Amino acid sequence: MATDTKQTDPVCGMKVDPSTNLKAEYNDKEYCFCSKQCQQKFQNDPENYADEEE
Repeated sequence: MATDTKQTDPVCGMKVDPSTNLKAEYNDKEYCFCSKQCQQKFQNDPENYADEEE
């Protein structure tokens, strides 16, 4: 049984395996990234990339 539970990198939009070590937390939500560059961009300006769904 295959489970397609990939998350979307909030910076570039790529699909990312949630088991990656490239993660950041913002407003009690965990975000996954495809690269250290995307992770760094997010960490420098999380409000610009964070999902504001309520």
